[in-house]
Parts: sequence; C-alpha cells; structure tokens
Amino acid sequence: MSQAGSALSEPTRRTLPLPDIYARVSRHVPAIEWPALAPDVEAILALKRERNAVVLAHNYQAPEIFHTVADIVGDSLALAREAERIDADVIVLAGVHFMAETAKLLNPKKTVLMPDMGAGCSLADSITAADVRALKAKYPGVPVVTYVNTSAAVKAESDVCCTSGNAADVVRSLGVPRVLMIPDEFLARNVQQQVPEVEMLTWAGHCEVHERFTPADIADVRDSYPGITVIAHPECPPEVVEASDFSGSTAMMMNYVTEKRPSQVVLVTECSMADNIAVANPDIEFIKPCNMCPHMKRISLRNIRHALETMTHEITVEEGLAERARQAVERMLAVKPTQTVTPKPVAA
Repeated sequence: MSQAGSALSEPTRRTLPLPDIYARVSRHVPAIEWPALAPDVEAILALKRERNAVVLAHNYQAPEIFHTVADIVGDSLALAREAERIDADVIVLAGVHFMAETAKLLNPKKTVLMPDMGAGCSLADSITAADVRALKAKYPGVPVVTYVNTSAAVKAESDVCCTSGNAADVVRSLGVPRVLMIPDEFLARNVQQQVPEVEMLTWAGHCEVHERFTPADIADVRDSYPGITVIAHPECPPEVVEASDFSGSTAMMMNYVTEKRPSQVVLVTECSMADNIAVANPDIEFIKPCNMCPHMKRISLRNIRHALETMTHEITVEEGLAERARQAVERMLAVKPTQTVTPKPVAA
C-alpha cells in the first residue's frame, strides 16, 4: 500500500493548499498531486453550501473523494437510507447508476445528481424487467428477492429487495420454502449456506470485480503472509468465501477490521476499500490483491464539481414504476436486522 505523503514534515505539509484536508489523505495522495486536486475540493465544498447539497460516496470511491468531499459514506443502501435523514435539497451520488436510482426512490422530493451517467454496473446490467417477468411466469407464486444492485425497473417487478448484508434476514422473513434470488448467482449461493432450509432459485448474474477472485488467490496470499486475515465480499464465488475467514458487505468488512483489528488483512473486493479503511487505521497492514471497478472509477472530483455547477445529470424515475420499486425497498427496510451496520459520517 502506498505511503505517499506520510513522511512529509508538518512545515512542508502546511505549505500545501487545504492542509488540514490533505492530512486526511496524505498516505494515499502524493503531495505533488494534491495542488491539482485541491481546487476541485475547495469548489465542491463551496458549491455544497450554495446548493444545500450533500455528497454520498460509496465505500469503493477513491480516498480523495471518500475522505475530502463526502458527507456520508457507506454501502449502497446505507447511503440512500441516510440521505432520508438529511436536510438537503440536492444529493450527489458518488457511486454507480443504480445507487442514484435507489437514492431517488427513497428521496423522491430531492434532486439526485449522477456525475457520470456512464458509471454502470455489470451485475445490474445482467437482468431486465422482462427477464423478471419471465421468471415469475416460470415459477408462479415464488417470491422474488432482488439485490439492490439492480435497476429501478427490476426492483419494480420484485417482491422485496435485499443487500449483501441483510439477504439472509430478508429470505428468512418470508417464511417460504423457495425463493427466486436475483440477479447475483454467487450471493444467492452464499446466502444458501446461511439459510439451508430455503431453496434458492438463481440467475447467472455476476459482479465483474468479484467473479475474478479464485481460491488460488487466497492460497497464494496465505502462503506469502502466514496468519493473515482474509475477508471476502459475498459477491465472490462460494469457494472463495469458503476459503476466507469472514464474509460480509462492505460496511460489515469495515466494522470487522475496526473491531477485530487484525495486524495483517486482505480484503477480497474492490481496491479502494483497503485504502479508505487504512486512513483511519494506520497500524493495520493491508495486503493486496484486489480488483478495480472501472465503473466506480468514472467518478472524479472534477465531475462531482461539474455536477454541482451545472446541476447535471439529474436522476428521474417514472412515478408509477417508482412507487412499485419503492415498495420492494420499503418491505426490505421493514425486516428487522440481526446485525445493524451504520454508515460513518465524514466531516467536510
């Protein structure tokens, strides 16, 4: 992991623009790069005040976004839920498109902006509303449990949504012997291990970041770093999860690291996760491999600034569809969790 900037003397750091903010990311953003980033950070902070806006950043965002301009950070649904409690007129979603749609579903009276409409998701793109209707015709009466990593149109065809953190709770809450769990095949197979009494009918959708991990990757890390703690996201193949020490959503990963405090850890997920946790935990050594999400990395300080300057790109969802999709999300929110994960506010 890069230690760029960590050896800077305090007088040297104080000559940089926005020195207090730079201190948050000095271990990950080289000092030579900061003067090019600082004007965008300063402009975003001013625009947030002017627009009464907040920036919601997913855990996979780069540290220069996550630790400088984000007001709330967390996993996809945690961001949308937290936004409901904020007195803001504008939400800028530093994440991917389905997250912005979900934020809009739960905050219909607020303006939701997406900095780059090209920031999509291979998992969300793996299934359509027509696919869900065909599944329902093939398996009449079987409840459809849909991962939040889907479009609003797919959510609207579903009975209830779930996250990677609460999927088992949602499935159990239905009290049925069989569910359609879509679209992430690996998440469904991993949840099946937690809820063996319920048959999971799956869809062959995968996350392009997590599907590339293999048990051989885990074995190589353990050989190189004896005693290391391996934490895998449940979107990974089941054999990868089986080879790991812990599996959970991005928020659960963060909680595990900060509570258990392993001396060495590898996060089997998107690369920026380790960078963002490391900022607050400099005593923990994070070992990579990891895989980069090209969609998350389309979001930058520059296009967040542009979104606030121009009030683009605004996310809209047709009201009839939005109401049906919102019901699926709200049914999920009504399920009492067995493990509560709260997003961490970030001071800007």
